[in-house]
Amino acid sequence: MLVHLSIRNLAVVESVDITFHPGFHVLTGETGAGKSIIIDALGLIAGGRGSADLIRYGCEKAEMEAAFDLPESHGVWSLLSGFGISAERAESLIIRREISAQGKSTARINGQLVNLTMLREVGESLINLHGQHEHQTLLRSERHLELLDAYGYEEIEPVKKDYQETYASFVKVNKEWNELRNTSQQALQMLDLYRFQLEEIAAAALKPGEDEWLAEEKVRLSHSEKMMDAVSQAYELLYGQQGLEAVAKAISRLTEAATYDGKGITPLLEQLQTAYYQLEDVSFGLRSYRENIEFNPVRLEEVEDRLNLISSMRRKYGDSVEGIMDYYNKIRHESETLENKDELLEKLEAKREKLLASLLEKAAKLSEVRRKKADELALQIEHELKDLQMGRTSFQVKLSPVEDVGSGIEWNGKKVRPGKQGIDSAEFLISPNPGEPLRPLGKIASGGELSRIMLALKSIFARHDEVPVLIFDEVDTGVSGRAAQSIAEKLYRLSQTCQVFSITHLPQVACMADQQYLIEKVVEDGRTMTRVDELTDKQRVMELARMLGGVEITDKTKHHAKEMLNLAKAQKQK
Repeated sequence: MLVHLSIRNLAVVESVDITFHPGFHVLTGETGAGKSIIIDALGLIAGGRGSADLIRYGCEKAEMEAAFDLPESHGVWSLLSGFGISAERAESLIIRREISAQGKSTARINGQLVNLTMLREVGESLINLHGQHEHQTLLRSERHLELLDAYGYEEIEPVKKDYQETYASFVKVNKEWNELRNTSQQALQMLDLYRFQLEEIAAAALKPGEDEWLAEEKVRLSHSEKMMDAVSQAYELLYGQQGLEAVAKAISRLTEAATYDGKGITPLLEQLQTAYYQLEDVSFGLRSYRENIEFNPVRLEEVEDRLNLISSMRRKYGDSVEGIMDYYNKIRHESETLENKDELLEKLEAKREKLLASLLEKAAKLSEVRRKKADELALQIEHELKDLQMGRTSFQVKLSPVEDVGSGIEWNGKKVRPGKQGIDSAEFLISPNPGEPLRPLGKIASGGELSRIMLALKSIFARHDEVPVLIFDEVDTGVSGRAAQSIAEKLYRLSQTCQVFSITHLPQVACMADQQYLIEKVVEDGRTMTRVDELTDKQRVMELARMLGGVEITDKTKHHAKEMLNLAKAQKQK
């Protein structure tokens, strides 16, 4: 769970430190007090995109830090290990995020720098944030298949993965088949040019690195006379009276001197003897090298001709001998493809048909598993909606193939278009009242109904994942009365399996919380700032009275607020 949150210089928040507890938390306060800023901070902790606009006026950076206490079995620890982040499972997990006035963002997990992608992946395993925009997301039918697959992940994912492997193979083969089938006449005419180029390159009989060692040989052949003079002079100097003979005489004199002072002379004598043998080896080597120096104008001409040929080939086919050979292999493959087009096309078509049959078979299996999970999901949503005062609502997850009349693939009497996710499209249908037909959510669902449907989905998914923190930003929008009470009870029940946070303006929801935090704006030294206070029982009565009665708080509203808290406690004990 989330145990602590610190915020510095974010929007109108100058400095806030909040301690949290297990269970159901509500954030209340006047409109514009800064309740959403607390949620925004948690969103940034979870990897949301930051902006310099979020920084408090006149400050250099905004800072957020959150501490989580998690069970040792939670999946985030393995995730961190995969990222190379050291973390002691018995200790708190600390996430820190900073945004500079230049718009740059840095994030640390347990003090170690991470990039935004890593932070987002960790954040998704810790915080599930539901905001107002998700109501609109729920209306988009293209998201419904994703929600269904998330619900039935354990059963659907293995089948989908198997389908996607076949789909990737089919796409590759289908692309090759289409490209070869649509080979133009112009490409066929290129075959003659390819044949000429292949013959020219093959006739050159190029060898890897040949241009480099031929260039070195050309330098040697071009300067053979100068090399002969230099090597001969060096040999004569070493082997003549001024060289080895002089060193030999020096050795003889030192040998004689060593008889008088062996301790002082012997080490020097040994060094000189070693130098003599090395000089002797060098002189013999120079003599051998001199004998092999080649004066060969014919060979020089051959090397220059070969280098000119390679240079000409490089201008046509590549910037090196290796590049020319790569081009050769490429056009040889294309030539073979063009020459054997019909045979290759036949093989590709057979492979394509085999893959397509397998793909459609696996797509049908995927659809079957989805249909089973769709029925389960619909029943669970109806059950959850019953708790949320929508007991007469009928819900259905309609699965149908993605049709493509123009270029689709024939399947069960229809032309369908297989995609990466299968051949299915999903759409949530609803009938709020008995006797009315099932219709798409966007056609008939009100804001209050969408809020409750989203809460129903979140309630179901919370039982399937390990995300410990669930945040609702005004999920009770558009509801009142008994429906609001039902939402409050649902949020409380959710908090028995995970930590729940909710921004609310409804006293029915606020009174069901285990902890309540008041968010309010204050002015100090001419600057506006947001303050967050955890309310005591007495303070909760006053805040609930404000929510009930508005500006004027009377004894009646305070009595009503106290009664609501007592009733909520009794309800929770049930």
